Amino acid sequence: MKTAAGELNPPVRLLCGTGPTNPDPRVLRAMAAPVLGQFDPAFTAIMNDVVDLGRIVFRTGNPRTFSISGTGRAAMEAALVSLIEPGDRVLVGNCGRFGDLLVDIATRYGAQVDQVTAEWGQVIHPGAIEAALARQPAKIVAMVHGETSTGIWQPLEEIGRICRERDALLVVDAVVTLGGVPVEVDAWDIDLAFAGTQKCLGCPSGMGPITYNDRAERALAARRRPVTSNYFDLTQLQRYWGPERLNHHTLPTSMTYALREALRLVVEEGLEARFLRHRRAGDALKAGLTAMGLELFGDPAHRLPQITAVKIPNGVEDEAARLRLLEEFGIEIATSFGPLRGRVWRIGLMGYNAELPAVLAVLNGLEHVLRSSGVGVPRGMGVEAARASYLTNFRT
Repeated sequence: MKTAAGELNPPVRLLCGTGPTNPDPRVLRAMAAPVLGQFDPAFTAIMNDVVDLGRIVFRTGNPRTFSISGTGRAAMEAALVSLIEPGDRVLVGNCGRFGDLLVDIATRYGAQVDQVTAEWGQVIHPGAIEAALARQPAKIVAMVHGETSTGIWQPLEEIGRICRERDALLVVDAVVTLGGVPVEVDAWDIDLAFAGTQKCLGCPSGMGPITYNDRAERALAARRRPVTSNYFDLTQLQRYWGPERLNHHTLPTSMTYALREALRLVVEEGLEARFLRHRRAGDALKAGLTAMGLELFGDPAHRLPQITAVKIPNGVEDEAARLRLLEEFGIEIATSFGPLRGRVWRIGLMGYNAELPAVLAVLNGLEHVLRSSGVGVPRGMGVEAARASYLTNFRT
């Protein structure tokens, strides 16, 4: 007979994969605050804080800035299901696993999907988007700002201008970038952006920040038929988060606390200081990996600071090495998808973990795992190169 489960006691890990990352302890403390009812004035004030803080972090004045109850994938679904009607043309800039996901979801909702593609590890050229729109207008252009599967950072400013000139809505996946690198919603003419909480915001997974402008709201109002999904219907959700407080669903109270605290901490630190911290940690990691003789993956001009993709050395078995790093050092790193699975590791330094101690821990553990696998990694070189990079670069 099965006995009752014992007290929950998960192991402590340093989460340096692609998400979740280790939350800031202040975020975890916020989650332990007393639960309130969803229409308690004290709770609606917290919702208002999420809206106001979200505008600062997204760098927007959009009144429609709030959060979806669900992961970043939920925010993506809400954006696409609410904007797409069957037969709408959607152009996806696709250079990785999450570009594929945009294609999949848009197709499921009946869009006619065209793609502009680039090799994994490269970015989409704005001229290719412009040429595609010249050949065939689209209602929506969907882009991934930070392609988590490859560690590549997609420039958006020129694409936003092109979309505005061609009267297309620019929808941006900022799941891995919000809070780690600039996401300039207004300045880049982004019509809708969504994100997740478990990456650079330093919060557990479970909420999907979203913002959209009046162009997107007019598109929602002009729909010929109701949104297919009730739960992800932005036309209803915006009224739930707005002054009407339309009863839609019950917000996850503790996750709302967590998001509010995570956004507060971003604003308290200052966006520029936070971006600098992520860049400093990412550059230190890249310097350390290179000093160990490992080869970084992807276009050097467009690598994300917070996700570093590195090629797995010949003769090293991906899963076995990652498991040893987890079991012996308590450190998690990630493999990749599709054509990169088993060829590339992805190492994340996001939010609370974008600091030198995490960099050095990863490099030290990885050196031992690789040396025990027969790879001739110079002893201590990675750690020393990372320290030198961190302490020398970006002095403030």
